[in-house]
This record gives sequence, C-alpha cells and structure tokens, in this order.
Amino acid sequence: MTDSAAGGDAALIALFLDMLASERGAARNTLLAYGRDLEQASEWLNGRLARADASALAQLSAHWAGLARASGARKASAVRQFLGFLASEGHRADNPGRDLASAQAARPLPKSLDGGDVDRLFATLTDMLAKDPSPRILRLAALIELLYGSGLRATELVSLPRHAVRPGRGFLVVTGKGDKERLVPISSRADAAVAAHAALVPIESRYLFPSRGGHLHRLRLYQLVKELASNAGIPPERVSPHVLRHAFATHLLEGGADLRTLQTLLGHADIATTQIYTHVASKALVELVNSRHPLADDGGQAATRCAISRP
Repeated sequence: MTDSAAGGDAALIALFLDMLASERGAARNTLLAYGRDLEQASEWLNGRLARADASALAQLSAHWAGLARASGARKASAVRQFLGFLASEGHRADNPGRDLASAQAARPLPKSLDGGDVDRLFATLTDMLAKDPSPRILRLAALIELLYGSGLRATELVSLPRHAVRPGRGFLVVTGKGDKERLVPISSRADAAVAAHAALVPIESRYLFPSRGGHLHRLRLYQLVKELASNAGIPPERVSPHVLRHAFATHLLEGGADLRTLQTLLGHADIATTQIYTHVASKALVELVNSRHPLADDGGQAATRCAISRP
C-alpha cells in the first residue's frame, strides 16, 4: 500500500465515521467496528477503497466469502454506506457500492426462557433474600428485577445513575445505544427491589450499582446471572442478561403487546430489529383467532346461524 493511497482512504474513512457519530448518533462500538472493517477493506485493495470500481468490489466480496454470514454482511454494509457517503458528498461521481453483493446474515430466533424457568429463578431469589438479606443479595434482586422486568441491556443496567429510579415514579430514563434516551416502565416489585438496594448505596455515588470507583462490570453481571441460574437448577449456559432481556420481550408479546410498543421499550432504532420476535407475535395471533373468533370451536354453528339470519 502506498503512503499516499493509504492516506487518502484514511482521511475519507475518518470523515465518514465523523458523520456517523455526529449526524446518526452511532454508538462507539459501531464506529469501532465500521472503522476496522473499512481499514481492512482499504488494505486489501491497496489503499484504493475510495476509488474502487465494480470489479474491485466483486473481488472484495469474493474475499469475504469464507467469513461468517453476519461478519460478511456487516463488512458489505460498511463499504456500501462509505461509498454512498463519498458519492453524496461529491468525493466521487458514482456509487458502485449499490450493487455490492452481501451475504444475508441469518438472524436466529432469540433464546428465551419459559414461564417455569422464570418462576424458578425468582423463587430461588426470594429464598435467598429470606435467608440472607445482605447488600449482595439485595443488589442481585434489583439487577434481576430490572433485567426481566424492564428489558434493559446489560450495559444500560450496570451504568444506571444513582438516582435513575425514583420510588413511585413508575418509569426510569435510560441512555441506550447512540446516547439516545428512552423511558422504560418499571414494575412496583422492581421499584421496591431497587429501593431496598439503593438505600445501601452512598448518596454521593454516581452509579446505582457502584464498584471500585466505577460501576459494576458487565462480566460480573454475567457471572451473577449464571450463578443464580445454577442455584435455581437451570443449566447456566441457557441463561444470561441478554436471555432475560429476550424473555422480557417474548413474554410481553405473548401477553398481547404489539411490536411497535416492544420496539420502544427495547430501544430498537429500527423496527426490523424488533421483527425477530414476529414468530411470537404470529403464534399469539393464531391463538387469538382460535380462541376468540366466532367460528373457532362451535363446529361451524356460527356460520350456519349467520347464513340463516341473512335475508
């Protein structure tokens, strides 16, 4: 790679990332991933990514062929957006990225827990509180109640400010991906669990779940959830903070919530992300029709009545 070519790509990639951060509010991890993908693509094309034509992009696509679908799809998306940005800003006259082939990332159905598993988790937690209402157990109760009761992401949860939950308010303000804020309802039992924990947190603390001058680490949260699952007789590999978030979403849909409401509660910027739960919504709709429709279980008598009543 020549220094001039590398410098040209590097400067334009930096401009693109700056746009993502300032105009679209992209999260830090997104910026890091896109920057890494674009730098690797530039290196493979000898510093000519910004000037790549359809032939060069075809070679790049072939180069990604051995990657996992999700990785290939992300890299293709980064290059497409980068080249589209260059065209819109006048750095090049065309946009060959529109036709860049991309492996479609397979989106597996999210792992979840059934109602029995959740009952076992909370029964175990209740038993632990009864035997040892120590600060450690009170903190665990608050964490689990917020994970399952409000569907928070692990990072959102551990970084909650000290006064994020105010008793009786009924909701908390969460700063999610891209530093975007959203209101998240909080149940009365979660409210009570957080209040019991917060009473033991120094009033001057910056975080609701402080640890060594900062906040509780996501890895420690992961470990705590696994330990609780093991104590409840549930295989630890089946449970994680993210699985509890999915259980929150799945059980809400099963209870009658719609995808748009779920999108707001989960903090998804795009409804397409929430649509991984359509299998749950579809099942609920089928059950609704089978249980509530006039023709569901009467052996066709309703249809007969309707036919007889017609003039």
